[in-house]
Amino acid sequence: MRVGIVFFSGKKNNKLENISKSLSEGIQMQGHQVDIINGNLDQNSKLTVYNYIVVGVDGINFLGGTIPSKTSVFLSNSGLLKGKRSYAFTSKTTLRPQKNLSKLMYSMEHEGLYLKKSDIISNRDEAVSIGKRLHIS
Repeated sequence: MRVGIVFFSGKKNNKLENISKSLSEGIQMQGHQVDIINGNLDQNSKLTVYNYIVVGVDGINFLGGTIPSKTSVFLSNSGLLKGKRSYAFTSKTTLRPQKNLSKLMYSMEHEGLYLKKSDIISNRDEAVSIGKRLHIS
């Protein structure tokens, strides 16, 4: 199966990008083809070709609850997403990461994505482990 991992980092550090790469490693261990898309840079990417979509965000401020506005714009311009299975994640970099995750899940469901699972990921090893166990097929 084809899996698309899209991430939107609201910060200058590469933590979310590293977590996305680690998730990709774990998913590839299951035998799936994975593409990583930086949502901040690749605004014209179409997600219609993917069977499973993974979306990750970082909060913009330390208190949490604010995700990059590019997230909803990107998802609405990504082609036909209605009914596609998906996974949402955020990194543990803000004070309230659950609030960031809730906002992301709302944006994804608003575009018609079917959320199977969501997580707050704190490090690379945890991301690889989740990627290995993620039920994609």
